[in-house]
Amino acid sequence: MIGRLGRALEATGTVLVLLVVWHFVAASGAFSDFLLPSPEAVAARIIDDALSGDVFASLARTVVTALTGFAAAGLVGAALGIGMARVRLVRWFFDPLVSIGYPMPKIAFLPVFLLWIGPNFASQVTIVAFSAVFPVAVATRAGAEGVERTLLWSARSLGTSAGQLLWQIVLPAVVPQMLTGLQVALPVALITTIVAEMLTGGDGIGGAMLGAMRFADSPGVFAGIIVIAATGFVLIRTMEVIRRRMLRWHAEAAS
Repeated sequence: MIGRLGRALEATGTVLVLLVVWHFVAASGAFSDFLLPSPEAVAARIIDDALSGDVFASLARTVVTALTGFAAAGLVGAALGIGMARVRLVRWFFDPLVSIGYPMPKIAFLPVFLLWIGPNFASQVTIVAFSAVFPVAVATRAGAEGVERTLLWSARSLGTSAGQLLWQIVLPAVVPQMLTGLQVALPVALITTIVAEMLTGGDGIGGAMLGAMRFADSPGVFAGIIVIAATGFVLIRTMEVIRRRMLRWHAEAAS
């Protein structure tokens, strides 16, 4: 408890230092208000948008898109990772595709999805899921391949069926690695959502920032950055809490 409180205070101290530096740099006159608005001006813009409800409407759209794509990536990635680890035909077909696609900037496929699906919510969710599925699949595969062979052999010798083997041995052993992949995929999903909104427009935070940029609304752009940062922080911390709760039985919970 004390350790967590200390880490929270350290993070708060870092944010306060950045805000102080930002304030003095903006007040120094080295940059115009257009290039670097003061933190007070940005905070006032966020408050105004919150009172009008605009920021919550935009944030809800962005979060729904990101989490929908993230959930789809989690389901597909987990199934694909286990399949690649345990089914030779699946591994033969998907291993080259994953090896090629993992390091690629998946946002490059957005024009393809726009042509196929159209500039709508579905195309944004599709590019988010496509971007986030790779870390989940790779991490899940690594976890499935790391299951002790002697444990599998022992279970088979006792007459355990393939379905029981999967649900009672493989999946529990895969969960820690799969959660690691999900933790990597979550910020990827949020980043991809913002970029897709900026490229296609819409009602999300990325679209709002794009609109603010077009009207030379510098505080609006910086307000979007702050809202995105705060949202990402909350989502990542929430994922960490979920991981700790799901892995209470695991050795890492004792560390």
